[in-house]
Amino acid sequence: MSSDLSALLYLAASVCFIMALRGLSHPTTSRQGNIFGMVGMALAIGTTLAAPGIVSFGTILLGLVIGGAIGTVIALRIQMTALPQLVAAFHSLVGLAAVCVALATFYKPEAYGIGIVGDIQVSSLVELAIGTAVGAITFTGSVVAFAKLQGLVSGRPLVFKFQHTLNAALGASVVVLLILLCTTQEPIYLWILVAVTLLLGFLLILPIGGADMPVVVSMLNSYSGWAACGIGFTLQNNLLIITGALVGSSGAILSYIMCKAMNRSFISVILGGFGAEGEAGPAGADGDDDRMVKSGSGDDAAFLMKNAGSVVIVPGYGMAVAQAQHTLREMVDLLKADGVKVRYAIHPVAGRMPGHMNVLLAEASVPYDEVFEMDEINRDFKSTDVVFVIGANDITNPAAKTDPKSPIYGMPILEVDGAQTVLFLKRGMSAGYAGVQNELFFRDNTMMLFGDAKQMCEKIVKALEQL
Repeated sequence: MSSDLSALLYLAASVCFIMALRGLSHPTTSRQGNIFGMVGMALAIGTTLAAPGIVSFGTILLGLVIGGAIGTVIALRIQMTALPQLVAAFHSLVGLAAVCVALATFYKPEAYGIGIVGDIQVSSLVELAIGTAVGAITFTGSVVAFAKLQGLVSGRPLVFKFQHTLNAALGASVVVLLILLCTTQEPIYLWILVAVTLLLGFLLILPIGGADMPVVVSMLNSYSGWAACGIGFTLQNNLLIITGALVGSSGAILSYIMCKAMNRSFISVILGGFGAEGEAGPAGADGDDDRMVKSGSGDDAAFLMKNAGSVVIVPGYGMAVAQAQHTLREMVDLLKADGVKVRYAIHPVAGRMPGHMNVLLAEASVPYDEVFEMDEINRDFKSTDVVFVIGANDITNPAAKTDPKSPIYGMPILEVDGAQTVLFLKRGMSAGYAGVQNELFFRDNTMMLFGDAKQMCEKIVKALEQL
């Protein structure tokens, strides 16, 4: 294949990736966006395989078959609740791939036209080192994020004395190692750089609190993009540069938007320690609060919502765990048939990753015009008769507004406590993912509905059909 035709096809693939991002920006066009992404990737792979320098087709085909088989099995078996940790795991693979490609390039530079061993072009060496550093940080950071999301590591911020000082020292050593590598081209400095950045990625993500993990997943997505972009410069591959920049910039923009929504500092995300401030939560953070709560049944909830003029549904991770979105949709249809105005309120970081609740509601065929973002609906809660909270803990906690000692203080929340009645569906009184007890449980206008989200919704549906 000629270089001109290859460049044209790479350009077409890049346009497909841009259209994919555009499509994924809204639920109504997300399927189309996915199609654009698949077409773009097929073009990219086909064009790369047709390049003159590709000779090991057997090895490449074997890799495609193995990778495709693993991806197919994961896609067929993965539960919606496990998508956040799956994304984190995939980010780690991107970072690891960047490190491996950088090491291969360093030891075989003549294969990529950037010089010979011991005499690599300085510009290529800088690109290689940066790609290696970002890739290594992405790898270990994503592994820690996966462990936190999977419950293998505590979701609470894990901090220690002089943590930020150590991170700063490691960051400075990365710069020093990069300079030494470029001036001496000794392999030892590259391997030390890999080791230091692997440790740095671990230390950056470990102290981040569970409630802030959606931002971390988005930020690691950005890191993986920039790692790919850096390696693209080393390999002189325009498509890899473009796609890496698209992923890196879109992930950074999304992280910034989410930080704004949570009243957090974007810089603190990049530097690590996000969510670690005020680690000592209020009393009862472990769910051992002795205060009394008012609890009710499915029949009580059905009666209150059927006689309400307006109901707002606030979905959270509890809905995802129970796979209750379809039963919830059935409940809402019955309420609307009785003339009740029903809407859905979505917090920017509900669930474990951006857009988690939107995807679940779309799966249940909830009309998009009934789903409202936090800024659009917060002002309406005071005039709402009933708010039905289904497993959305931290994002409804009034402590974010009232308790300066709380780890989530300052985070904008869905102000459901202003409604006339709050029905809070939850398995028990345990604290949220941030490790903070929800003060909403103890409010006079709150009725707790204890049990599995799907089973409770089924009870409410049966009660509504009998009323």
